[in-house]
Amino acid sequence: MGITESPQTSFTPYKPKKGEKYMSEPQKEHFKQILYAWRAELGAEMDRARHRMQDETINYPDPTDRATQESEMTLELRTRDRERKLIRKIEEALEQVDRGEYGYCESCDSEIGLRRLEARPTATLCIDCKSLAEIRERQMG
Repeated sequence: MGITESPQTSFTPYKPKKGEKYMSEPQKEHFKQILYAWRAELGAEMDRARHRMQDETINYPDPTDRATQESEMTLELRTRDRERKLIRKIEEALEQVDRGEYGYCESCDSEIGLRRLEARPTATLCIDCKSLAEIRERQMG
């Protein structure tokens, strides 16, 4: 998985204590740390890419070399755009944590689940609602 798909930071999976309520304060703190680390990692990668693009901008005399460079820059910009959108999603997830809405499906209000959130910290749908949305998406074309 790439940096835009899942947090690359290493973390210990959360082990709820017996009888611990879903989205307790320790759980919220666990996910906030994952989200903050992911956001910082994406921000650092965007800074590195920006410097790389500034440093590598060369005006090649050969049209093929210029086309290759432009193609690489386009791909790089597309990746940065995806990362910017992901940072926005991370910010929204952090706001949901603060409001006490994080971890609950926006469609059916059920628990999304700790493991799913660790795999996809910006998830807003439980696995059932996400599966239904994907089926509808495929049917619509």
